[in-house]
Amino acid sequence: MWRLGFFFHEMGFGLLSVFLPLYIMSLEHENGLFYIGIISATALFLAIPASFFWGYLCDKTRHYKRYILLSFFASTILLYLFTLTVAVSLLIVLYAVLSILHVAHEAPKNVLIAELYSHQDWESSFAFYEGFTEVGWLIGLLLGFVLSTFGVGPVDTLLVCSGLNLVAFALSFLLVKDPAMIFERGLVSIEKTLDFASRGMFLAAKIMDGLPNERLKKENVKAFGAGLVLFSLATSILFTPMPVFVSSIVQAAGFPEGVVFAIFVLNSGGAVVGYAFAGRRSSEPSGKRNLGKVVMFRSFLTFLLIVALQTTAYSVGLVTGILVLMGFAYALFLVYTLSLSMELIPAGMAGLFNVLIGIGGALGSLVGPFIAQTSGFLVVFMTALVLFGMAYVALRIFR
Repeated sequence: MWRLGFFFHEMGFGLLSVFLPLYIMSLEHENGLFYIGIISATALFLAIPASFFWGYLCDKTRHYKRYILLSFFASTILLYLFTLTVAVSLLIVLYAVLSILHVAHEAPKNVLIAELYSHQDWESSFAFYEGFTEVGWLIGLLLGFVLSTFGVGPVDTLLVCSGLNLVAFALSFLLVKDPAMIFERGLVSIEKTLDFASRGMFLAAKIMDGLPNERLKKENVKAFGAGLVLFSLATSILFTPMPVFVSSIVQAAGFPEGVVFAIFVLNSGGAVVGYAFAGRRSSEPSGKRNLGKVVMFRSFLTFLLIVALQTTAYSVGLVTGILVLMGFAYALFLVYTLSLSMELIPAGMAGLFNVLIGIGGALGSLVGPFIAQTSGFLVVFMTALVLFGMAYVALRIFR
């Protein structure tokens, strides 16, 4: 039940995720993509130190609920302030402040899941949380489709986003509780240390007995971090200008603007299926084994986007199918990496996962729209394809 507030929070931001780029484009017809890149990059760059700060603070104080409430309440107020201006410069400032306070709930949420459930249940617990909140995101996108179809104006749409975050705040105030004891991540760290030492002693004994030498391998945490940054960078380059790309092919096909929301609803639906799949298969952790396959699959889907760009017939249907599968792949990647990060990242640095994802996201949100505006979407897709390949190499080294 404690997740219910997060459900409504994701509804609000699911609606905002597609509405805001289209709203910016309506305010700045000629330089809209440039401003989308600026607003996203500014927000994400500021969120990087904020993620680390909130993660450190919640672990230091061992209080998590207060930062979740701060995030949801700040989102409520700031989204309301969005309705008071149409100046893009002011919207950039407000969105930047929103991003700093919004990420206050991310690290506490990850720690809550890690501490409320045993290590062997982490993948299934993260999968359930992400799947549950992704349904909220999906409903938010559906809500955007309905509001767009009935011609609801920008001010009222933003008020809906603000109201949903207010509901999230109220529910979290009632339902979220700090864990009574904080020890699960510490136990996992001890287990990993003992396991490594045990394997070292076993191999040493084999060598002394004259048996063939084997290599004792430990996870390369730096390679894991590099893989996270590269994957996030590729995803952000791809998806920051994606609503504009989807809008252009929808308009070219003669469909109404509301279809853009419908396509992203299906993308979100693919993610929900992915979370359910990850949870069903996680009787034992499988992230390390399957992570590379997921990244390669995302690379293949990016290649298919390049193919879709060269075709005019059925392009809307083809892109929709690709985005559904991309949502599925991203869900698997997020569950696996979240679970692995709770094993690898020590207590006191709970925000590091969000920092690494934020670095790639911030760079990508700046670069993606710029490439789209200056060189076109073909170059966007090719750049993302190369970066996904680099992420695959980094994650292979991690193993």
